[in-house]
Amino acid sequence: MICADFYRSSSDRLTGFRVTGHAGMADYGHDIVCASVSSAVMMAANTVTEAFKVNAEVSVEENEIVLRLVSDDKEYGDRVLLGLLTHLYFLSDEYQDCIRVRVIDA
Repeated sequence: MICADFYRSSSDRLTGFRVTGHAGMADYGHDIVCASVSSAVMMAANTVTEAFKVNAEVSVEENEIVLRLVSDDKEYGDRVLLGLLTHLYFLSDEYQDCIRVRVIDA
């Protein structure tokens, strides 16, 4: 199962995410759920760090990516993360046994 945890600040802004795991729908390289999530996560991370130049810590490991906004100006980062959260919620509705999405108060 893919687990996507989003972190929310006391001011109700998204400050980061951690995505881990595999969907398990098909063999490696043929799993459309994993491909969909991976593509969306990488686009969000690249949009935050490269397009909007928001200061963020990004860690990529085997089966895990973590992004935490560290910039004082988190407006654009928060919006991109909200877009990713929304996208993953829609995917989790369609593939309920493959994706779990949570928002955690940080």
